[in-house]
Amino acid sequence: MPGYRQMQMRQGHYDKTLMWVLLCLLGFGLIMVYSASVAQAGLHNYANRAVFFIKQCQFAVIGILLAALLCRVPMWRWLRWTKLLLPFALIFLAIVPLVGEEINGAKRWLPMPGGLKIQPSEIFKLMTILYMASFFKRRLEILHDFGKVKWVAVPIGLGIGFILLTRDLGSAMVVFAIALVMLFLANLPARWFAMVVGIGISVAATVIATSDFRMRRMSVMWQPWKDPTGTGYQSMGSLMSMERGGWFGEGLGNGVFKRGFLPEAHTDFILAVIAEELGLVTVTLLIFCYAWIVWRAFSIGRNARDLDLHFNSFVAIGIGVWVAVQSFINIGVNISLLPNKGLTLPLISYGGSSLVIIIVGLTILLRVDYENKMKIKGITFTDPHEAEAERKRAQAEAAEAGDDDPDNTERQTS
Repeated sequence: MPGYRQMQMRQGHYDKTLMWVLLCLLGFGLIMVYSASVAQAGLHNYANRAVFFIKQCQFAVIGILLAALLCRVPMWRWLRWTKLLLPFALIFLAIVPLVGEEINGAKRWLPMPGGLKIQPSEIFKLMTILYMASFFKRRLEILHDFGKVKWVAVPIGLGIGFILLTRDLGSAMVVFAIALVMLFLANLPARWFAMVVGIGISVAATVIATSDFRMRRMSVMWQPWKDPTGTGYQSMGSLMSMERGGWFGEGLGNGVFKRGFLPEAHTDFILAVIAEELGLVTVTLLIFCYAWIVWRAFSIGRNARDLDLHFNSFVAIGIGVWVAVQSFINIGVNISLLPNKGLTLPLISYGGSSLVIIIVGLTILLRVDYENKMKIKGITFTDPHEAEAERKRAQAEAAEAGDDDPDNTERQTS
């Protein structure tokens, strides 16, 4: 049977359209990272102007190699691995404020051997999805018992707290949004859901109100020209870059604002570079691609639910929420709808941890779709331990029913 399953996979029982859209976005992102980062490398006195592009290509290769390996991992293994991966993610988050590397006033990166740096908050986004999906799959019936369901919030609350200690409100908001949507889809009682929303809003408001730089960002969020040389500088550069590009752009590589007028042009504000060089038409097409990916993720999740693959269903929907929220925040920052949060544009912006983890997450989404199609064909992927436990339970129930049968008792006596 394993050989048959592998043969079926090679024959193309996966969403080719989704896969090619993701690969095209990845390729487009590499092109734009090169265009946006060449000037940035010069401003930072790098000997090689393509240093950021080369690093991003390396991260892309790592992500693709991981995708090639993980596409064959059945979802029941992710369900089992979550118990180990979640504690490790929390440990990494906990030590970042202590030993993390500080960049632009924020300690979000953990130095690793070989000169690499990882951002544990990116890992925790995926762990949040897997953890909550595993919790709901195993314990969906306790969602109406607050004394028990409150424990689902403990790891998520700890993770959000550790992320806030690294001054990364954007990632904390993404994690909270993922958890909130998954609680809603799990039919958490309305009064408890409202309480969770209220707690989240209160925490976010407190974090913003007690931080001077966040309050300054809020004050110029919609009117960056109030402080064009200070807090509103990045937003002003982004808006002017988009205005210069018009509908069809100035041409690839012909952007002006990335040359010192738009800080973080290859990371947070790469959308502004895209708008200036390729125009609002390309930006609109890019937004459409993200909307389609989110719609596809929700469709895959709905199909998994209809096939009684509840863990798979929650995972697919969680990944869709992740892409939707992070894309929305990044785009909102670029058009000055939201204050700067330091979040990357999925598959496009420069950033190793973000790129590798989002590739892993989207690979899992493709795997969920694959298992949906295999289930329709009558091929299921089940945990051998759970299958054995289910078989023993069925035998025990059958034996118990047999003991209670008077006719069976008489036969045994005779």
